[in-house]
Amino acid sequence: MPLAQNPLSVEVTVPRDDVALLTVEGYLDADTATELQAHLANQLHHGRRHFLLDLTGVPFMDSSGMNIILRVYQEVRERPGSVHIIAPTPPVRRILDLTGVSITVPVSETAEEALALVDRQPEQAAEPAARDGERSSAPEGSAAPPAPAEGQL
Repeated sequence: MPLAQNPLSVEVTVPRDDVALLTVEGYLDADTATELQAHLANQLHHGRRHFLLDLTGVPFMDSSGMNIILRVYQEVRERPGSVHIIAPTPPVRRILDLTGVSITVPVSETAEEALALVDRQPEQAAEPAARDGERSSAPEGSAAPPAPAEGQL
């Protein structure tokens, strides 16, 4: 059978204009990660800054899946935006914990909990810049977010 035995399914909903909820089902591995990458790139193209990745239907994830999550995380940090993982299965959670991804990317139990973290995001967006010694004197929302670099994500 030439098709992948465990195809990936990604359902995208938009709870708010700047938020995309991606519900992922199936094995997230080297054979399927490009499917998730394509959906994330499409949502970035449409101006989404916050990504909620519901992984309740992902029984297995390898480094390809983690790489996609970390790449979108890096991309949205510049907007500023965020990535949130929702309810990963125990095997996926173990991989996220062992690799430290769950330290970088917040893990929530529900989409509502993740949305509450998104709502608090503007307060926290200035903190990393201040820690890096940068100054931001522009009022919130006064500058357009930077355009994504060609070929990113």
